[in-house]
Amino acid sequence: MAKHTLITWVEDKPGVLNRVSSLFRRRQFNIDSIAVGHTEVAGVSRMTIVVDGSTVSVEQVRKQLDKLINVLKVLDITEEDMVARELALIKVKATPETRSEIMQVVDIFRAKIVDVAADSVVVEVTGDEDKLESLLRLLSDFGVRELSRTGRIAMTRGVAGDHHDTSKIVARSARPKKSEVTNW
Repeated sequence: MAKHTLITWVEDKPGVLNRVSSLFRRRQFNIDSIAVGHTEVAGVSRMTIVVDGSTVSVEQVRKQLDKLINVLKVLDITEEDMVARELALIKVKATPETRSEIMQVVDIFRAKIVDVAADSVVVEVTGDEDKLESLLRLLSDFGVRELSRTGRIAMTRGVAGDHHDTSKIVARSARPKKSEVTNW
């Protein structure tokens, strides 16, 4: 089993996220992370989905996703050269005595403190999963009170061709899918 990173372009409409996640549920896949946001094309959102599974089973799910209404394109970029990042907000217990030590740890990881309270600080960190996990381990010595992570977002490096160009994906998707054609 390996972690696979799927990029899915979808129409920005209600219910699409539910249909996508339901397909994974029906196939008994656990989604490690899912991040969704707008793209450079109005009305199109991009999902980055990380799942654990064999290449064969993930490819079957990818093909089934590609058939869903409102799904424009699905790619497995696991084997491609990609940039992947995650964002985390970490609330850490802080006293006047430990605050400077926490700041030193945060600086080493090129993270930043975005909020300071009398008894805690909120740290913002962006990077790959290993960087976030390393920072979390060090901050756990002070006491992590709360944690919020976005999950992985990713894109391929360099010019990847038309299959990654959102405007061309939208143009190609104008053709109806089998699931949208009514047979009388």
